Order: sequence, then C-alpha cells, then structure tokens
Amino acid sequence: MRRRSRERGAAAVEFALIIPVLLLLVLGVMEFSRLYNQQISLSNAARSAARVMAISNDQGEAVNAAIAAAPALNPLLSAGNVAFSSGACTAGAIMSVTVTYESTLLTGAFGPAFNLTGEAATPCGG
Repeated sequence: MRRRSRERGAAAVEFALIIPVLLLLVLGVMEFSRLYNQQISLSNAARSAARVMAISNDQGEAVNAAIAAAPALNPLLSAGNVAFSSGACTAGAIMSVTVTYESTLLTGAFGPAFNLTGEAATPCGG
C-alpha cells in the first residue's frame, strides 16, 4: 500500500507533460490539411483558366473559370488573384496562369497567414 501512495499523481503529471505536444500535433495536422486542400484548389483553378485561355483566348472567361474551379475559395478569390503570362494566346505559344491566394490560419499557432500559389501552363491553339 505504501508504494501506491507515492505514485498516486504520476499519471496526472505525465498527462500534463504530454498534452501540449499532442495538442500541437493535432493543430498542425488540421492546419496542414486545410492548406493542402486550398493549394489543390488553386492548382485546379490555374489549370482551368489556362485551358479556357488556350481554347477561347478570352481573359474574362478564363478568370470566371478559375473562380468557378475553386468553390472553397470562391468568396475570397477574385480577378485580382489571377495573372496571365501574356495578354493574348497565339497559336504555338504557351499560356501560363498564376493564381495567388493569402490563406489565414484557423488557430494562429503557426503564424497569421500563408501565401499560396497555383500555376499552370498549356499550349495555345486548342
């Protein structure tokens, strides 16, 4: 009986030492998965805009395609986030599209925000 009384609070102390590490790990997984999902959406948006530019050579339509291709970012993604390598897509040229987005973090434990970029390139001429 005497031995148990000396170890009475050992589990609570061990839990108190481990819980900050576990919480940091869980928050890191949450933030990483959210940022990774947004990065995939940005790459998809850039790919859609490049495809539309290669086919129709209309920047307005390409911007709308980029915004529609990233529905999770739709309220915050605008025409100012989409940049084209050139104004027109001539036959045989390569059209590059870059979509940028500043993602705010959920927890703030790893900084206030991250700048994410999606890029795509496709040959012009449909």
